[in-house]
Order: sequence, then C-alpha cells, then structure tokens
Amino acid sequence: MTRSPVAPALATVLGLALLCAAPAGAQGPAVPPAPGGAGPDPEIANVTAPVVLDGETLFRVRGSFTFPAEDRARRIAERIEEIARNPSISPEAVQAVPVDDVVNVTAGDRFLQVVTDADARLEGLDRRLLARTYVERIQRGIRAYRKARQPQVLLRGARRSLGATVLLLAAILGLRWAFKRLEARFGRHYEDKIHSVQIQSFEILRAQRLRSAFRAVVRVLRAVTAALFIYLWLQFVLGSFPLTRPLAARLLTLVVDPLSRLGSGLLAQLPDLAFLLVLFFITRWLLGLVRLFFDAVAKGNVALSGFEPEWAHPTYRIVRIAVIAFALVIAYPYIPGSRSAAFQSISIFLGVMFSIGSSSFIANIIAGYSMTYRRAFRLGDRIQVGEVFGDVSEIRLQVTHVRSVKNEEIVVPNSSLLNSNVVNYSALARSRGLILHTTVGIGYETPWRQVEAMLLLAAERTPELLREPAPFVLQKSLGDFCVVYEINVYCDAPAEMARLYTRLHQNILDVFNEYGVQIMTPAYEGDPEEAKVVPKAKWWTAPARPATPGEPGQPEGGGSR
Repeated sequence: MTRSPVAPALATVLGLALLCAAPAGAQGPAVPPAPGGAGPDPEIANVTAPVVLDGETLFRVRGSFTFPAEDRARRIAERIEEIARNPSISPEAVQAVPVDDVVNVTAGDRFLQVVTDADARLEGLDRRLLARTYVERIQRGIRAYRKARQPQVLLRGARRSLGATVLLLAAILGLRWAFKRLEARFGRHYEDKIHSVQIQSFEILRAQRLRSAFRAVVRVLRAVTAALFIYLWLQFVLGSFPLTRPLAARLLTLVVDPLSRLGSGLLAQLPDLAFLLVLFFITRWLLGLVRLFFDAVAKGNVALSGFEPEWAHPTYRIVRIAVIAFALVIAYPYIPGSRSAAFQSISIFLGVMFSIGSSSFIANIIAGYSMTYRRAFRLGDRIQVGEVFGDVSEIRLQVTHVRSVKNEEIVVPNSSLLNSNVVNYSALARSRGLILHTTVGIGYETPWRQVEAMLLLAAERTPELLREPAPFVLQKSLGDFCVVYEINVYCDAPAEMARLYTRLHQNILDVFNEYGVQIMTPAYEGDPEEAKVVPKAKWWTAPARPATPGEPGQPEGGGSR
C-alpha cells in the first residue's frame, strides 16, 4: 500500500502544539492556594493583580482603596522591565532591604517595590521571607528576559518559525490534495447511488441537494482543519519571540473567551429560551388548526352564514397576522437583550423606517382586502379599470394581474383599483347574461319596423348569442339626418365579447345589404345618386373566398328570404 505524503506533514504540524507550550507556559505560581489545597483562593485573586514580565507572571501583589492592585502591579512590572533592559545592572543587584516596618526590594540605588505586613498576611508568610521570595523571582525573570533576547536565541526562533511556515504550507497543500481526492472518490463511487428521498410522488430531498450538502460538509471540514493548522502555526511562531510571547499566551484566550461568554450567556437565558420554544410550538399548532378550519370553509365542508368561500384564504391571512402579533407581544419580554437600551433603540428605528417606507405597501394590502370582501371581481372575470381591459388572472395582496385581450400581462396596484370604477362584465353574465349593444344610423325614409326586423334578423344569424332573454331594439335618438337604432343582445361568454361583436356587425352589414337599406352612420350631407349598399353579387369580390354554408359571413338559408 502506498503511504500518503500528507501524513508525515500533518503529524509534524500537530506536534507543534506541544512545542508551543514551552515558551509561554513557564509561569510562576499566580495565586496562593486556598485552605485545604482545593485551588486558588478566590478572595485573594479578587484583591490582587499579577506582576507580569515578558508574558510570565512573577508574583501577585495586593492593592488598597487609593492604590488599586492593577495600578501597583503595572508600576512594579515597568520598574522590573527597566532594570532587565539595562545590562549594566546584574540580576544579583536585586536585594531585599529591611527599613523600619517594611522591606524594600531594590536594584542598586533603584527602588522596585515595598513589602508590608499586609502583603505578608495576605500570603500567609513572614514579611522578610516574602521579600526574599520576590527577589528570587525577579532575578529569575530578569535572567530569562535577557536570555530570550540574545542574538542566537532570536536566530533560533527565526529558524524555527521558518521551518514551521514551510510545514504549514506543505500541510495546507496536502490538505487540499487529500480533500480533492476524497471528493473525486465520492463522485466515482457514491454519487450515482444517491437517489432522491421521496414519499410516493412527493419528493422531499432531491439527489442534487444531497450531493451539494455533502460537498458543503467537506468544504467546512477542510476550512476547520486549515484554521486549526494556522492557529497552531501562529501560536508557535508568536511564542518563538519575546516581544510576541505575551500574545501567544493569550491567543487561545482570544478565541475561547468569546465562546465562553456566549455559552454562559446562553445558559443564563435557558429558562427564557425554553419559554420561547414552547410558545413557538403552541403558536404553530394554533395556526395549523386555523388553517385547517379555513381550508374546510374554502372547500365548502364548513358553511358559515353570510360568509363566501372565496373569503376563506384572505381571512386566514388576517387571523394568522393577528395570532403571530399576539405571540410576539407575549414573547417580547423573554427575548434575550430585549430590555437593553440598544435593542429598544433598534426596534424603534426599524419601526420608524417601516412606517415611513411602507405607506404605499400597506395601502395596497388594505385595498386588496377591501376588493376581496367587496366581491368586486373574481379570478377569471373580465373587467375594465380605466384603460385596462382584460381577464383577472391572479389576485395578490398588493397587486392584481390582468391578462388583456391581446395576451398582455398588466399589473394593477390594488390601491388604484380601490380608487377607480371597476366594470365587471362577468358578474351578472353567469345568471342574467351580459348585454352586448351596437348602434346604426338609418335614414328617415326607411320604415322603423323594417329596421328593427333587420337588426333582429342579424342577431338571429349570430348563433353564439342567447335566445332567451330575447334580443330587443331601442331607438336612441332622432338625429338631424338619421334615426339612431340600438340592437341589444344577450350572451353568457364575456370572454368572447370581441368575437361576438365582430359576428354581429358582419351579420348587420349582410342583412342591410340584402334588403338594400343604406346605413347613414356617421352622417351625410345629401342623398347620393346610388344607394351606398353592396350588391350580393359583389359580396365575394377577390380576394374574398366564397364561404360554405354555416361559416362566418354566410347568411343562413342562402341569404334570401
């Protein structure tokens, strides 16, 4: 079996984690143990602060009300670092000098710190013994500080960092190669075996989504592994140099502390989160019941007096919004951070932005519900709103889609519908029929009884029109040059209005030509020498093609009476 070249590189890089602990982990005891040896005494840890030199804690000192422990520890550390930077002062120059009731720790003629009885009581030691302990740790810290900055030590750290960088690059390249091989192997052996997860004909998960999910998991694993390698490399390199060693010691803390805070915050919010989870499931269950009820109303299984079935789904949306709003009101005090000023400020800001930017949005939604409950039209109805004429193809909360007779999709805002006159050609056509009407102007010399008979004959020759109720003729006006007649016919197919008007007009022209009656519309100034009619012999003048009986344009019975 061939051994992968990635394995040694990965093992070497992971081994760097053990080496990283050496530069940053040699810290002195930080806090005196609690009575009984159960760990650091929390009371002492709360009133003391560490004196840190080059990332290592030498010892801890206490503070007072006027001189906090953090300030005292920082000043002592600055004095010790100043001595460590001065090669003319040897570590052995640091001594404990008793003065009256205190012990001063000095380096030659330079003062470092004072050890008092209060410090000794806090540590449980004698004042002089505690001072000698401080002196030993300061001397050890100064020696380590100077040794870490020797040229040969820095050069060794640079070589180690360079080697770690080369190993990191090799590990990342090997990682990329290994995961590519994994994806290729998966593609060869398993992709064809992945099938869609489905129940009968309902597909739950598509095979393509399963493949994409696998690739996403592989990418996440690759990114996490690469991030781990980079973290180990960064900790090792930073720990190889004295200036960056404190950062190496805190590198893990920078990652763990935010996660720890998130975890502790999550634990503190567990009761509220449990309440929110229970409220979520109760609200979801209630919405499911409401949905089942209104679905039954829409299907006619449940009848409500004075409530139309087409109102069911819009009413369900209103009830759903009310239930969700009520649930949010209950949940608001239990949302983590809801009591903070930042959360409340953001809520107010979002509310103002929504109210300013959604005026037309809300107006269209209210108009949509108003049109629904007013029953102005339904899906499939032929309507006219201003210049918009067509069939209603979709009704949404904000807009209504109308398909014109030219097969154009027209989107009309619901607020425009609410503020306009809506003509519905289909509402009464289902029960009483829609009246189509057209006018003709005929001279006074033609008997009105003959004109009415010819118009009724033209209506009779249009088979798509209703016979009951019967067509009728109205005399609209007695004009200056002609009498205006209006033929009214009934139909139950508003979607065929244009075709029915065309057939009716064709039959009117044929009948009036048959009987030699001249149509005077729109007007005339004098009687012509010959009547403006088309003789039957010229009805099929080229390029017109003679129609067979029953086709549009062919009068029933051969065109004669």
